[in-house]
Amino acid sequence: MMRKTLFSAIVFAGLLSVCRPATAQDMVYQSPPEEIRDIALAKLPPSVMISNDSRWLLMLEKVPFLSVEELAQPEYKLAGTRVTGLFGPSRREGYSDVRLLDIGTKTEFDVAGLPAGANILEAEWSPESSHLALVVRGDDGYYLWLVTVADRQARQASRQRLNMTGGRVRINWLGETELIVPTVPASTGAMPEPSRVPAGPLVQTGDGEASPARTYQDLLKNPYDETLFDYLFTAQLTKISPSGETAVGRPAIYLQAVLSPDRQYLLTTTVERPYPYTVPMQSFPQTVAVMTADGHPVKTLIRHPVTPDGMGYDVSSPYPRNYAWRADKPATLYWTEALDEGNPRRNPAPFMDAVYQLSAPFDADRQLLVKTEFRCMGIQWCDDDFALVRESSRRTRRIKTHSFAPSRPGQTETVFDYSTDDGYANPGIPVTVRNAFHRQVLYTGRKHSELLMTSQGASPEGDMPFLSRYDLKTKKNTILWRCAAPYFETIVDMIDPLRQQFITARQSLDEPVNYFVRDARKKTAAALTAFHNPYPQLNGMKVEKMQYKRADGLDLTATLYTPVGYDRERDGRLPVLMWAYPREYRSADDAAQVRGSKYLFTTITYRSPVFWVARGYAVMDNVEMPIVGSEGVEPNDNFIEQLTMNAEAAALAIYETGVGDTSRMAVGGHSYGGFMTANLLVHTSLYKAGIARSGAYNRSLTPFGFQAETRTYWEAPEVYHAMSPFNYAHRLSGALLLVHGEHDNNTGTFPIQSERFFAAIKGHGGTSRLVILPYESHAYSAKENILHLLYEADTWLDRYVKNYKK
Repeated sequence: MMRKTLFSAIVFAGLLSVCRPATAQDMVYQSPPEEIRDIALAKLPPSVMISNDSRWLLMLEKVPFLSVEELAQPEYKLAGTRVTGLFGPSRREGYSDVRLLDIGTKTEFDVAGLPAGANILEAEWSPESSHLALVVRGDDGYYLWLVTVADRQARQASRQRLNMTGGRVRINWLGETELIVPTVPASTGAMPEPSRVPAGPLVQTGDGEASPARTYQDLLKNPYDETLFDYLFTAQLTKISPSGETAVGRPAIYLQAVLSPDRQYLLTTTVERPYPYTVPMQSFPQTVAVMTADGHPVKTLIRHPVTPDGMGYDVSSPYPRNYAWRADKPATLYWTEALDEGNPRRNPAPFMDAVYQLSAPFDADRQLLVKTEFRCMGIQWCDDDFALVRESSRRTRRIKTHSFAPSRPGQTETVFDYSTDDGYANPGIPVTVRNAFHRQVLYTGRKHSELLMTSQGASPEGDMPFLSRYDLKTKKNTILWRCAAPYFETIVDMIDPLRQQFITARQSLDEPVNYFVRDARKKTAAALTAFHNPYPQLNGMKVEKMQYKRADGLDLTATLYTPVGYDRERDGRLPVLMWAYPREYRSADDAAQVRGSKYLFTTITYRSPVFWVARGYAVMDNVEMPIVGSEGVEPNDNFIEQLTMNAEAAALAIYETGVGDTSRMAVGGHSYGGFMTANLLVHTSLYKAGIARSGAYNRSLTPFGFQAETRTYWEAPEVYHAMSPFNYAHRLSGALLLVHGEHDNNTGTFPIQSERFFAAIKGHGGTSRLVILPYESHAYSAKENILHLLYEADTWLDRYVKNYKK
């Protein structure tokens, strides 16, 4: 009864129809038809983690759903983050079972010793792979457990509760059984209670300086929130080993705590007061410092105030950022500083960024390593004679990679230069290997002569991943191995780059991801796993990659699914469900590229439209909706026109196959896809119905930019107005199902977006229904809510599309 009561409280206010008032049936959770329910509840193959020495495969059984009762537990929304009173993240399903596979012998082992019904939040291999650290949830918090690989036995390593609220503060390995972890301070008492009587009003002021910000949610709101933030996020770094436990440093709110490669120092980033109410914790005042692994202060690198929320292309923090350790040195820091004060539009400069380094004992002057024309995106290290620096520009949509010698700063040589939208030109990712510090460094062959590259292999035929050797002198790329049809296969672990031995993840239309050991030189492959298809009822479902053109000649693609046993001549045309998500491009050539693979296994989650293949629909998934800009014209300047062309082209393409009945079509999407759906229903008459989930429909409520739009509402009011389906609610064509999580936390997609849009449609006599899923965020996680969501969508499609009468 509790669940029904919880749901009815939400439904009565938010689940309404212009056709009829909410009924008693509307007030309780419903389940979709058996065909859909069986797919939704199918057990999926486990997640996999490969050990650092490539000898073990860790298999983790994921908890498929939370329950509404779990979502209803107290949740604290603070500084842009959501946590629980257990000092950990909220809405995390975790893992329920752990197994180990010996890659050499193909022998599988259970892990013993864990408590019955254990919920595992995280898992991490030790440097030498002799142990496995698990973060296990108990009744009152999270605890550290260690698995000894030799005997496959799990043992609780400490009785101290872990503080997992920081997110980026990870497990630091001092040795195979000695770790530094964030714990709940011993002095932590009961959670502070809010005062029932406020001390005064809530006041915010503007100091006369422009400080635009995105529409963040879950920010601090009052002094009590600040107190609660301190209580839940303050952690004590603690060294845990078989010989005992020792506090490291002082309790603080840590954004980062990372050991140096030689394990002698800790690089920390902590949050400081005063706390702002306008940005999330990542932008709070910060102190970056170094201390010894025992907790003794060594050097404060920087203290800086609130980081402004930059708007516009290539805007970044005006303060030094991205402090990290060089992977090839015992204890050398490097970081990036903006040479244009973080704003290239206001302060144009020949170089946007510079990268500096400083080595232990950190008492010398910083040393300039390299300058970048665009924003520095990171460095991959090899040694003093070779490293790669990557830079990128959102404005020009270009990525450049340069080589340089860290021991001879200042000179770089361009290795790669391509558009971020040009998948065909993307060279892939350089292969790395573990060094003596157990850190990943570049593999460069003999005398830094080559790189090994793993690439998605984008091409006009679709993605066909490969391994290649890139000659750094001749710039020639030679393919050493490539996946072969009818499979999609990617390299997930490099065992031996010299011998070209690696582990792959392979899938096909009928087979889920399974893992193989490959030897490219010997051209051999040995299967490690044999996970079965979780959807046997869909065996025989036909999947094909559609290619077609829109009216202006732009090439488009979609993936078409048709029911098991479907025959065009015998069964005729089918009702159609299209699912899409728009994307912006700067070039028509880039937008026209073929993306994805026609050999992918279809994993069906609540986000997928493929459920409705089992209900007799032709489903078009990943229907391309490119929005293309040109010189002097932003993509969104003609968003509606291009969106309409995309939809018309997809409708014509499915009609010409002889499969789709274009008089019975629906369209749907999540988030920006929901926003797209609403626009299509108010600006076209192509669709009988739409399913818009967790979207934003009034762009004046996101006035400082959204998605890839960097202009503000005041700079481009006509664009914001034209792109807001709320402004055209009176033109709705077809029936629109609106779904939203009650506690949506995504920037811009407040639940009020759906509530006001529904009210506008209803006020103008349109056909619509609003479903608010109790306690859900932007992504949905409760089993009851997900099954009800599928029920609502199926009922909607059945009524307004499948059984539509001309």
